[in-house]
Amino acid sequence: MPLQSSLSGRDSSSGQAESTQSDGKSFEQLRHECLLKGVLFEDPDFPANGSSLFFSQSVPVQIEWKRPREICKNPKFILDGADRTDICQGQLGDCWLLAAIASLTMKKEALARVVPPDQDFDNRYAGIFHFQFWNHNRWLDVVVDDRLPTVRNQLIMLHSASQNEFWSALLEKAYAKMHGSYESLKGGSTMEAMEDFTGGVGEMYETKAAPSNLFTIMKKALDRGSMMGCSIDITSSAESEAKTSTGLVKGHAYSITGLEEVNVRGQKVQLIRIRNPWGEVEWNGAWSDNSREWNYIDTAEKTRILQSSAEDGEFWMEFEDFRRNYDKVEICNMTPDSLTDDTKQQWEVTVFEGNWIRGSTAGGCRNYIDTFWTNPQFKLALEDTDDDDDVCSVVIALMQKNRRKLRKEGLDMETIGFAVYEAPDGEDHVGKDFFRYNASKARSRTYINLREVAERFTLPPGKYLVVPTTFQPHHEADFLIRVFSEKKAEPPMPSPPEEETAEEKGLRRLFDQLAGEVRKAGCLPQCFLKFFLDTANQVDNTGKIEFQEFKVFWERMKKWLMLFLSFDTDRSGTMSSYELRSALKAAGMQLNNQLLQLMGLRYANESHEIDFDGYLNCIVRLENMFST
Repeated sequence: MPLQSSLSGRDSSSGQAESTQSDGKSFEQLRHECLLKGVLFEDPDFPANGSSLFFSQSVPVQIEWKRPREICKNPKFILDGADRTDICQGQLGDCWLLAAIASLTMKKEALARVVPPDQDFDNRYAGIFHFQFWNHNRWLDVVVDDRLPTVRNQLIMLHSASQNEFWSALLEKAYAKMHGSYESLKGGSTMEAMEDFTGGVGEMYETKAAPSNLFTIMKKALDRGSMMGCSIDITSSAESEAKTSTGLVKGHAYSITGLEEVNVRGQKVQLIRIRNPWGEVEWNGAWSDNSREWNYIDTAEKTRILQSSAEDGEFWMEFEDFRRNYDKVEICNMTPDSLTDDTKQQWEVTVFEGNWIRGSTAGGCRNYIDTFWTNPQFKLALEDTDDDDDVCSVVIALMQKNRRKLRKEGLDMETIGFAVYEAPDGEDHVGKDFFRYNASKARSRTYINLREVAERFTLPPGKYLVVPTTFQPHHEADFLIRVFSEKKAEPPMPSPPEEETAEEKGLRRLFDQLAGEVRKAGCLPQCFLKFFLDTANQVDNTGKIEFQEFKVFWERMKKWLMLFLSFDTDRSGTMSSYELRSALKAAGMQLNNQLLQLMGLRYANESHEIDFDGYLNCIVRLENMFST
């Protein structure tokens, strides 16, 4: 059953971070133990060997794991403040992460949370450091030792331009640990890391189709503390990180670090500052470093804006050139306030969690109408309109969970999206016919294989169903939905375990009991025997099966057989596991998602089909439960 909870938007980005160490110990406990023993920390959860680097290949070169004190004489955690020049890409294809780190350095409050300042190589040094990341609506405290991969005494991953500064290299290591390995960080969206650094909510703009006031939107985002990145699309893998004649790199993540308007000969010119995480390779067109355009503006303004013209990977360009050359802009907002107007609102966030399970709740998108209705459905009540309007502003963000960590198992990002329907009264889970005859009120613009899909809507007050899906049916994943609204959006709260219904308690007892019986004898005879005995006890409490009891059982058998035949439309002797819900409903059995998932997993085969024996097993057991 999908979990549902409701909490304040502030709570999701604040509060105590949870320790992630397998032994449950905190950073302070581990550092204190090392200091008492006089040893340097060695992390058993992320060892200094090839398994922490790669999961699909062996280590290609001779790598030595070294502590900073073995690399240089006077290592510093942070040297003269953490800034965007501290981020230089190494051998790993994680420019998306580095672009987000560069943006993070401009948000000092957010940086202090992700990179706690209570650590260094001098005071209380024990070879241990820690970092904090937002992960699926909670903050995690990730501990690492300071052994870093090197070749010939040089760091091969993320490093600072200063040879004795190590905060950025250790941050990358902690992020790699959270996702299972360094290799798990290859390829991604800058938005993903920006959200992990802030708990914020993302928006994406296509520069060619963006609103005409995109510069104003982005300037407002920067002024509000949002983090931004951009990229150029590729048409084939061969174009990945290919350098253009203008010095830009395709399929590469950049961070946006500034926006300015300058006066040139009486005309306003909009400029944008962009940084390449490589720390080199820059735009060579108009308004690039040392270009003649800078001679056309006031000297003081030029000095203020330009600051440095070194080959450091950061450059300015005219905004119209930016729109022509770049394809995507990613904005991670600290709050869901709209960037298209000047209002600031108090947002609330409602959180749902659930999963798509093959043969049960992985129904695919609306194209697959026969299974679409089996997807998880979340009720949402928008009751209060925005302060100055008669509609409700809402941002819905669907995020798939733990996909990077699952790469070592051959899995990657699923193609996901969602739809929003006006909810009918009185039904906990609507069926196929509802979706056949009712159009969605809102939906994600596209299905895409990103970690998160987020959209902004304005909807009239009312009750709605949010239906998250993978594009194709039978694809499994866990997910999280965040619904941001200006006024509280109320989900129907689930019953806590101590308040389970009699039906749920009965099924739980029966499930445990039958599990034991399966181990002792054949499932079907035991299952039928229990039904016979229960039927007999209901009639005369003798515990004996007589003809009348047998008749009761037989009448039910005929009913079950007719139900099976009605759903076995092709007379193949099987029914789809997705149709099990309808068959059970026709038999008068209403089950929640969790119980249906258990039934599907137990009785369906690899093709998500249930034969007559499995169906009979299932329905008899459920009859036993309903009769108690």
